[in-house]
Amino acid sequence: MSEQTTDAGIAGLSYEEAREQLIAVVGRLEAGGASLEESLALWERGEALATRCEEWLEGARKRLAAARDQPL
Repeated sequence: MSEQTTDAGIAGLSYEEAREQLIAVVGRLEAGGASLEESLALWERGEALATRCEEWLEGARKRLAAARDQPL
């Protein structure tokens, strides 16, 4: 899978989907037994998934802040 395909797939994930996939990646890395190449690919995917989760959380923070600043 190319980096561009992977990035496009990650960009479309919901927070929950990205989080679940990140948990799975971490579990695979912690279990060991993967080749160096596979471990690096997992690490890179994990980084991209973590970034996606951060994007979702930052968006939520901004929406909450905007909601607090609007009069009722």
